[in-house]
Amino acid sequence: MIHDWTKVRLKDVCSRITVGHVGSMANCYIESGVPFLRSQNILPFRLHMQDVKYVSKEFHESLRKSVLRAGDVAIVRTGYPGTACVIPEGMGEVNCADLVVITPSSNLNPYFLAAVFNSSWGKASVAGNLVGVAQQHFNVGAAKEMEISLPPRAIQNRIAAILSAYDDLIENNTRRIAVLEEMARRIYEEWFVHFRYPGHEQDQKVETELGLVPEGWAIQTVENTFEILGGGTPSKAESSYWENGDINWYSPTDLTRSGSKFMACSGSKINALGLKKSSARLFPVRSVMMTSRATLGVIAVNTTEACTNQGFITCIPNEKFPLWSLYHWLTQNADYFASIATGSTFKEITKGVFKTTRLAIAPAQVIHAFEANVSPLMDLVLNLETKNANLRQTRDLLLPRLISGELDVSTLVLPDAV
Repeated sequence: MIHDWTKVRLKDVCSRITVGHVGSMANCYIESGVPFLRSQNILPFRLHMQDVKYVSKEFHESLRKSVLRAGDVAIVRTGYPGTACVIPEGMGEVNCADLVVITPSSNLNPYFLAAVFNSSWGKASVAGNLVGVAQQHFNVGAAKEMEISLPPRAIQNRIAAILSAYDDLIENNTRRIAVLEEMARRIYEEWFVHFRYPGHEQDQKVETELGLVPEGWAIQTVENTFEILGGGTPSKAESSYWENGDINWYSPTDLTRSGSKFMACSGSKINALGLKKSSARLFPVRSVMMTSRATLGVIAVNTTEACTNQGFITCIPNEKFPLWSLYHWLTQNADYFASIATGSTFKEITKGVFKTTRLAIAPAQVIHAFEANVSPLMDLVLNLETKNANLRQTRDLLLPRLISGELDVSTLVLPDAV
């Protein structure tokens, strides 16, 4: 098996290795047009199209060297350098900024190449070839000279099929999650935006500072409805705050990179001393975290006790305003929260402003009926997200053994047959 593998440099097995647009894009984005990918849109093996930007056809045409097409491999240069995915079929032409773009030749399967980059070996190889002082990055020259072990195309295809089977299951679960979330969102809008909840026909509407709302609904501030917490960062200079950390400590990047509604594990953890010596506050399971700086209004629910850095407002559900009522109120009002953010260097929703926000609280019987309808849907979302996390973990454990030739792929069972 492994004796059939050969050492090759990428420049010898790729028809194109180039870089996306490098330079300011502040005034180039438009509401819709040609998708323009950035580092945050590239996750291991998949595109993350949340917050994707768009450019005009004319600007796209002026950057022909960085055009991405189906089958190309896009690789992150800065931030999480080496993270790679294949541009899927059906995307049409897209363009990009600050990504390494590779078009494999016919004897290199693009999914195998993405697997090499996403493996622990690939990440270490990229990390060893970063350049730059202010911000280190993976450049085209290093990509061209990168040497990989390449099996025969048939073995590449089998490895790609195994990994794609995992990704297909993940994608199928992700589509199911989207359907469930949309069902929950529509119920919320029907009941709490359009006020067409069960029994609404008997209720009169009255004028309030929030407009017409059903009679008997209370208008009150966030401060008088649920508890909110901020976060903090223990000193990075004090290793004693981080050693053997067992407390989840979230940063906004954890949420934006995950894209999940439920968060079980943070990228960094602190210990009890770090919690004590900082302004981070521990909050209970199934609180609602909302990013309040830079990237505003990303929302997730924690499944373990946790704390955050200062880039969050965390909302604590209660009997009056339970979890999914609180969660959907936050997501429904994301644009409003962005509008009240202040700051010149970066926008921030302050706790002081947030707690004065006014909202309409339905009677207890309406709130509890909503929770009874939506909780089963969101429990299914959690179940599917957990399955996806397990699939990714299994895939990532297989990855180094697949791309090294350690596993005989001819006998490996695909995950959908297990």
